[in-house]
Amino acid sequence: MQIILVGLNHKTAPVDVRQQLACDAEQASEALGRLKAAWSESEFFLLSTCNRVECCAVVSRSAGPTAEQLARWLADFRSAPFEQIQPCLYIKTNEEAAAHLFTVTAGLDSMVLGESQITAQVKEAYKLACSCRTTGKILNHLFHEAFRTAKQIISHTSIASRRVSVAGVAVGLAKQLFSDIQSAKIVVIGAGQMGQLLVEHFQHEKCRHVTVVNRSPQRSCRIAETHDCSVVAWEHLEEEIAQAGIVVGAACAAQGYLFTKERIKPLMQQRRNRNLLIIDITVPRSFEPAVGDIENVYLYSIDDLAQAAQDNIKLREGDLELAVGIIYESVSAFMDWFGTHQVGPVIGQIKEAFEAISELEMRKFFAGPRQEAHCRETMEASIRRVVSKLCHCVIKNIDLLSREHGPEEAQRFAQHILDNAQQIISEDIKKNQ
Repeated sequence: MQIILVGLNHKTAPVDVRQQLACDAEQASEALGRLKAAWSESEFFLLSTCNRVECCAVVSRSAGPTAEQLARWLADFRSAPFEQIQPCLYIKTNEEAAAHLFTVTAGLDSMVLGESQITAQVKEAYKLACSCRTTGKILNHLFHEAFRTAKQIISHTSIASRRVSVAGVAVGLAKQLFSDIQSAKIVVIGAGQMGQLLVEHFQHEKCRHVTVVNRSPQRSCRIAETHDCSVVAWEHLEEEIAQAGIVVGAACAAQGYLFTKERIKPLMQQRRNRNLLIIDITVPRSFEPAVGDIENVYLYSIDDLAQAAQDNIKLREGDLELAVGIIYESVSAFMDWFGTHQVGPVIGQIKEAFEAISELEMRKFFAGPRQEAHCRETMEASIRRVVSKLCHCVIKNIDLLSREHGPEEAQRFAQHILDNAQQIISEDIKKNQ
């Protein structure tokens, strides 16, 4: 058996390509059912978020789908042209696939490093696969280990609490000022690349009231279609600010400031001086610095955010190294299990056979005059340790064989050892009858 992972994400594919493979829960359920029907002996898992679509499968080398077959199947299922999808795809197998899934689940492959939403999304996708009965012994073990590792990283590092992008820090500031950010009204001014990134970050936090205001309605409408947020015409910008709790400036003024202190003051009066967070990430600035002097207005510039992000990067360097170490250890342990899980029952029988051989030899040694020897108990304990160490050597070699030549070859090798041991037992028993 081998593990295959096929996918694309925000690093390898633009959003218009990712959308072509994206599945909602109903479509993912249908896809898993069809995959299982096509390859009944394989295991399948499908993850689809706004930033990635990945399919993981455990397949037989002889009967399961190849990575290319799996990729083509996904493209056909979503009626996407494979030739357009193919350059954006990555394919990972076995240890590399496991390491990738552990990294994704821990939030270390996300647009916002360490963001926790992806862990919940992987859990939901795993629950769906379980409900569709497309997982099995290997995927179940793999994802249980992935969730355990993600929890360990969250517990032992501060990665999840330190944002390292300007947009991520902006969201972090908003969460500090608004305890219930999900229900806060958010206005993003501008629909360029940074505006779109901010919308994505706020939606990662499950914010329900995000509005985009842009001079060009076509561009803001494209963001709205992609991210399911509201769009308001440019001429209604002041009305939106008067009602908002969080305003993010991502559009520059043609000349001077887009908003001055004198222009914001009357809007605060309309708001009855409720707290207003303004995050200005434009260069040159959209909001006059004096706006921050107004009571209950909290104004942050891109320099403030960039410095906070840089500080977080420095603090994270040690944590990131620790997190990678945790993942490496977990993947290594999983691959040890994966390499020998199929021969586990045979290894158990080998150990029993070795113990039986040692017991037969001990009976022969302590026969006759040595029957009442005082050293028997000590010698039996010593022999048990020898058998245990020999078994350990056998298991290590079976594991090595599995890694280099595949589990099937390891299974054959283990069976030969068992057959030989059982033959020795049988011959000894016949001699002593």
